[in-house]
Amino acid sequence: MPQIREERLTSFLIEEQARAYRLAYSYLNDREEALDAVQTAVCRALEKRDGLREPDAVRTWFFRILVNVCTDQLRQRKRVTFVPPEILDQGTYEDPLPFDGTLAERVDALPAEVASIIRLRFYEELSLKEISQIQGLPLSTVKTRLYGGLKKLRVSLEGAECL
Repeated sequence: MPQIREERLTSFLIEEQARAYRLAYSYLNDREEALDAVQTAVCRALEKRDGLREPDAVRTWFFRILVNVCTDQLRQRKRVTFVPPEILDQGTYEDPLPFDGTLAERVDALPAEVASIIRLRFYEELSLKEISQIQGLPLSTVKTRLYGGLKKLRVSLEGAECL
């Protein structure tokens, strides 16, 4: 049984490597960090393969690992490094990339728990049940966050059309 589990996991990782990268990139928006996240998730999955109780659930199990790795990387980004004010020049406080109103930017502007569900549903085309398992949330919570997030996106897009 462990050999079958390992073969199924290896096969899944090879077949779904592009999808895993796309999911990681949707969280991190950086090529190198996304590649690192996928590599870390693959290593964790291989190390913890005995924890996979249901071999048919390898997809949701691995995506949950990958989402957790991406979330950890995002937390690490938020660590603040204090720089003395005299070192900073006056021009560094502006956002270097202007907001152009793309849908991806609007998804990124949503709360992290909502944006995550929208990415999994529409970027990765996962079912609500799979998202529920990946996020470790009740199905009703996933539905509430998804529909609330979609409503916010619609309002945001309608507001942009009026301008």
